[in-house]
Formats: sequence, C-alpha cells, structure tokens
Amino acid sequence: MSQYAWQPYGEYLERSRIRRFMDRHGIATWQGLIRRSTEDIEWFWPAALDDLGVEWFQPYTRLYDASRGMPWTRWFVGGTLNIVHNCLDRHIRDGLGHKVALVWEGDDGGSRRCSYGELHEMVADLAAAMRMAGVQEGDTVGLCMPISIEAVAVMFAALKIGAACMQIAARSAPQEVAASLHHGSARLLFINDGYPRAGKRFDLGATARTALKEVPTLRLVVVLQRMGDAPAAEWAGGGEDAKRLIGWRTFQESGRSAPEPATAVLDSEHTALILFSSGTTGTPKTIVHTHAGALAQIVKEVGYAFDCRPDDTFYWFTNIGWMMAPWELIGVLFFGGSVVLYEGTHLFPTPHRLFELIDRYGITIAGFTPTAMRSLARLGEDYDSHRLTSLRILGSTGEPLDPETWRWYFQAFGRGRCPIMNISGGTELIGCLLSPLPVMPQKEATLGGPGLGMDVDVVDEDGRSIRGTPGYLVCRKPFPSMTRGFLGDPERFLRTYFPGGTDQWVHGDRAQVDEDGLWYILGRADDLIVSGGVKHDPARIEAALISFPGVPPIREAAAIGVDDPLKGQRIVCFVVAEPGPDSYAVQEAIDAMIRHVGRVYDPTGRPGSIHFVSSLPKNLAAKIPRGLIRMVYEGKGAGDISKLDNPKALDEIAALGQS
Repeated sequence: MSQYAWQPYGEYLERSRIRRFMDRHGIATWQGLIRRSTEDIEWFWPAALDDLGVEWFQPYTRLYDASRGMPWTRWFVGGTLNIVHNCLDRHIRDGLGHKVALVWEGDDGGSRRCSYGELHEMVADLAAAMRMAGVQEGDTVGLCMPISIEAVAVMFAALKIGAACMQIAARSAPQEVAASLHHGSARLLFINDGYPRAGKRFDLGATARTALKEVPTLRLVVVLQRMGDAPAAEWAGGGEDAKRLIGWRTFQESGRSAPEPATAVLDSEHTALILFSSGTTGTPKTIVHTHAGALAQIVKEVGYAFDCRPDDTFYWFTNIGWMMAPWELIGVLFFGGSVVLYEGTHLFPTPHRLFELIDRYGITIAGFTPTAMRSLARLGEDYDSHRLTSLRILGSTGEPLDPETWRWYFQAFGRGRCPIMNISGGTELIGCLLSPLPVMPQKEATLGGPGLGMDVDVVDEDGRSIRGTPGYLVCRKPFPSMTRGFLGDPERFLRTYFPGGTDQWVHGDRAQVDEDGLWYILGRADDLIVSGGVKHDPARIEAALISFPGVPPIREAAAIGVDDPLKGQRIVCFVVAEPGPDSYAVQEAIDAMIRHVGRVYDPTGRPGSIHFVSSLPKNLAAKIPRGLIRMVYEGKGAGDISKLDNPKALDEIAALGQS
C-alpha cells in the first residue's frame, strides 16, 4: 500500500453524511460506493436525492430520457420544482428565518449579516419588482456585480419567478458584457456603480452605458450605489438612454409595495442559470443549466464531498461570475448553512486577510484556487498565529493543484488535520467529474476518484481504458447537470464535447489513475491557458493584440501558456508587426499592448510578456500551432515539423525562450 498524506478518522469516517448514505445502502467501502454509483446511475440519483432531501412540487415519473442521444438527455421527466423553494422557502416554512444565511465583508473591512428571513424578503421584493418591469418566465436577467448580499438576492429573485440569471464577472470588459447580454436577450441588468478592490476603486459606468446603447432588449438597468450616492441617470452620463436607469432602492421599494409573487412551479428542464466558460477557439461558451440538473449535482457535491451541515459556515474564494458562486450558494443554502461573501483579495491589506476571515467568522469549510495558495506560500509569512480551529474541510479547484502547494495548504490552513477536497469539473457541468470524499484516504494532489454518479474514465488515443499512464478524461453516461448545449450554438457544443460521436463526453483534460485507484489531473489537452485559476482563450488574446490601435500595427499574434510556479501558467505572446519604419520604442509599445489586452479583453488576461518576431510558424492548413510554439519556447524540442509551412520561424522563438 502506498503512503497516504491523510487518512479519514473520527467524524469523517464514522458520522459524515456520505457514511450515513453508505450504511443506509449496505456499502462497506468507498471503492464499492463509487463503483455502484457509476455503474448503476438509475439507482444512485434517486437514492441520493431522496437521502439529501430535495423537495419536488410534482415527483418525476422517469429519471431520464436519452432517446435523442447523450448530448440532449432530458432529466427528471415529468417533475416540477424550483431551486428557490429548496434553498429559501422551505427554511422559512420550517421556522428557520432567524438563522444567518449570508455574512458579507467588504474590501475595507466593513461587514453585514443577512438572515434567511431577511434574504427571503429581499428576494420577494426584487421578484415582485422584476414582474412589474415585465420579466416573465423564460426571460433572462443579467447580473454584473461583485459578490454581495444584493447580488445573491438578484440571482434567487430571477429563479423564483422562472427567469434565467445570466451571471457575468464585474471585471469583464464593457463590450464583452454587452455582447453577452445581447446574446441572451436580457430584459434587465443589475450592476454596481463601481466597487473597491485592494484599496482601489473600479467604476462600472462604461459598462452600463455600453449595455444601454448596444442591447435593445434591455428595459431597465438597476444600479446599486456601492461607491456613492449620485443618481443613477447622472452617474451614467445622462442622455436618452439614462431614462432606462433606476437606482437599487427605488427598484426594490417598488416591489415591496406589490404582492409577493408565488415561487414558480417549473419543469425540471426549465433554465435557471446562464454562465460563461472559455473555449479553445472563438467566443466564450454560453452555458445553460436547469433547475433540477444544477440542484441535483450541486447538493450531491456540497452534501457528500464537503459534508455540509446546517451548522457549517462555508467560504469559497470566488466572484459572482464564476460557477463556484452559484455552486456554493445553492449548495450551502439548500442545507441551511451560512455562506461568507468576501469582496476583496487575499493579499489586501495584508496576506493574513483570509486567515483572519476564517477566525473572525468561524468558517468551517473553505475553498481557494491553487494560484491564491501559491501567492501566499511564496511570501514566506508566518501564519501560525491564526487559530483556524473552526476549519474541518478544505477545498481547491480552478486548475491542477501540484504536490508542493498541496502540502503547504494542508499544513498552513489545515494544520495537518483537514482533508482537502480537490475537485475538478467545469462550468459546463456546474460541478465535478472528479472528487474526493471524507471517507477516502488522500495522497498529495489527488482528486480522489470519479464523482458519485459520474461514469468517468481515462482513455488512450484509441478510446481504450487505461490505468497507470496519462490519458484523456471522458464520461460515458449522461449526468443531470450537463449543459443543455451552448446557447444558440448546438453544433459548437457537439464539436467541443462530443468530437468522436455522441456516446461519450470528452472533457479536454489529461488525467491518470495510480495503483491505489486515486485519480489526478495533469492539465489541459488543448491550448486553453489557465492562469491564476482563470481560463483564457488564446484566440481572444490574439484578437485583442491584433486590434491594437497604436504603433506598430499588429498583423499576426500567438498566445501560449508556459509553466509558472505561482500562477500555474503565464501568458506569453508573440506578435508580427506590419512592415514599416522601426521608429517606435519597443518597450513602450509592449506596455501599451499589455494595457490594451486588459482593457478590451480581460484584466486577468494581460500577457506576462510579449515578443516581436519576424514570422509565426504555420501548418499546411495555415493554422498557427500553439502547442508546438510552447514546446519550442520552453526548450522541449520541436518534434515532427514536416507539416509546417515555415519551420525556420521556430528558430527565433527558441532563441527567445533561452534568453
């Protein structure tokens, strides 16, 4: 038996929620549980949702219908429910309105608490106001706010009346926000006037103005005055479009004076969330999740993997636009727990901020990104003065967690006693393909095994199941939370996740299973760049560089991710300038291009370095081989270059990598 870094003991082994489920069904080992749940999904999903306590208005008559093929499987056929009933209404019914649902802490240290009763009232007010503004079942409500109590209420208010909540990160570029809202035909947009982060102020006026101008379906933009008291119309610059702006208080009060709308009784397949995820090419993938599918996957993971209970206080390092925000909110509030929402960064005003957060609010379950962990570890600070005695489970996701960082996290936060639920999946399934359980032993950097009910495998190039060597991660059976295509683009959905046919989901990750049956993620199988836990599409970075309006004009660009001990991957770009006089200052031009990428694409997607080259390599189909460029730049050799049209272009890139 190989050496384990953590072994389950005490409550993890004997009294966890997953142990109770195993005992209820006569399952003795974690291996037996995973095997039965993945081989017999017809048994697992009904048994799990019954055990976890999901409430239906009308029970489903058939677990799933895959008659159109795995990509278009319909789940919980004939059933009706609503996420809001399961996460809020039933707790009020059961007399838990006094219990703390949300704790918010701002960048400046200010804090607020919100009970289940108060959140329920805010959701009711906003839902009524949405109805008065003309929002109907099936419409889309846009949400572009930093994480806050108000943002949570907007999400649940939309779900309450059967509208889809489109969640967009507040840091997104104005044009990107407008394009997303236009794609979803959004009726309303909820946005802050701005927000503080790391002691700096970020204004969202340009985002609101762009949305008003470019999204004809928008009836209102509701502005939360986080940074000042200027009237909404004045803040956005006035003009005809400003007539569609309304302040948060005015909007909420309009709903308070109206009757509370009943929580909508919705079909299992009714759309709940519209989220965004980067792909390997083109525009972001627009992900569509249903009420039943999202609820089933989330509560299974938060309940079984993270063992969430009503007395838990849960925190995940996330923004409202990342799937981890609705994941933690739906999951924790379903179980009647409390969620801590933190507006700021892990380094401001000191790198002790997250440790202080845990002690201040008695956080029992906490999750971070590997990049956040690495940045704290590299500072060499002494974190031993923090008690952290409330913690019982840690989490990690967003990118592969390397063994060194795993060890640091296990000791610095977990004090050598807390298991790390290192999970991996994606926005496309609002959950995990791989996940540990509290009853499983752990090795450094392991992801445990297949998520319960997820029939995943590691296969070679020919699709054969393999163990002990790297392969490709696939899922062979449907699962409830699989995105219902990409909004308006079913063919791209099929190309992305079912490239070899409709019999298995191909996730795009490389994975490996060791001799003890524990699983590991090795990285992406495509060109996607994961820097600081954020996925970046290289094509969009390249498009931003080519759109650079300064001097010199850029003709071609290539973006790659190279290994980085802090961020996981660092963004490195190569550009070919238009012919012309060399009269520009190279470093000034590079700095301007970096700022431009942050402005028109994403501040977190700014390149770490940009190199001017005379040409870029291309294959015979005139495509730029990013993977080959990365190998050459990192000094790993070029391999077979027979299919390159201009192989000598690699020489210049190799020299840059060595400099």
